[in-house]
Amino acid sequence: MKVFISGASGLVGGNCLKHFKEQGWETVGSYFSFETDDTVFYDTLNQDHPYNFNVAEFKPDVIVHCGALTHVDYCEDHVQESYEKTVQSTINLIKLANECKARMVYISTDYVYDGVNGPYREDAPFNPLSVYARHKLEAEQLVMRDIANPLVMRVTNVYGNELRGKNFVARIIDQCRNNQKLTLKLPYDQYASPVNAWDIARAMYLLLRDGKSGIYNMGGTDYVNRVELALRVLSYFPDAEYDLIPISTEAMKQPAARPLLGGFVKMKFSNEYPEFLFGNIDSYVKEVISRS
Repeated sequence: MKVFISGASGLVGGNCLKHFKEQGWETVGSYFSFETDDTVFYDTLNQDHPYNFNVAEFKPDVIVHCGALTHVDYCEDHVQESYEKTVQSTINLIKLANECKARMVYISTDYVYDGVNGPYREDAPFNPLSVYARHKLEAEQLVMRDIANPLVMRVTNVYGNELRGKNFVARIIDQCRNNQKLTLKLPYDQYASPVNAWDIARAMYLLLRDGKSGIYNMGGTDYVNRVELALRVLSYFPDAEYDLIPISTEAMKQPAARPLLGGFVKMKFSNEYPEFLFGNIDSYVKEVISRS
């Protein structure tokens, strides 16, 4: 299997790149703004860029699209940029995939739902609340419409190993290990099912290996709010100094609306792969501590 990963210097893409290579697949991962040693340059918004990796010459069987503008509040105030980096980039990769006769994997989100009746199965009705959410939904629907045998994986609250350690869980661990005091103002009424990026990569490998297509909602074994998530991590660092301020989503007055009862019921995937064991926050933090 030959795979091209757009956005492979990020959390999900980086884990996919590592896992696919370990499984013996010929895999190339790209970066745009953050270069890593094992990625090549590719600008999804300018496919004629002279420094772009030659995807057509590589002839991938699959293109995995992990790149997007994920700052939800920023998207609310920068609608055009959000559209370009989420929707237009997807349109361009759809065109490229079809030219290469490749399948495509799109990484989506639980923000396509309104958070009233979560956690969600794949057939739940959409109701995106924000610019970011509407653009993610538009992009995934384009993939489902215009790609043969498409695969959409919806994920949420992704954590795990990444070079920059930008994700919420990794940042808390890093600050605790460096004896930095944390100040956390977190919503107590936003629930989700955090998932390790390594599990996403492992699951994606199985779905691609077995020729699966369609939409899969992917969540870990935890279902927690943001306060509980932080406290779960902090419990492994008894000497950590922190101020944790629980607050309602309404009181936070964020520019973009959030789904409150988000997250997923991963029944579809688990029924097809009943022996697949997802990790959780505890297993991840223990793993990180054991490596130190």
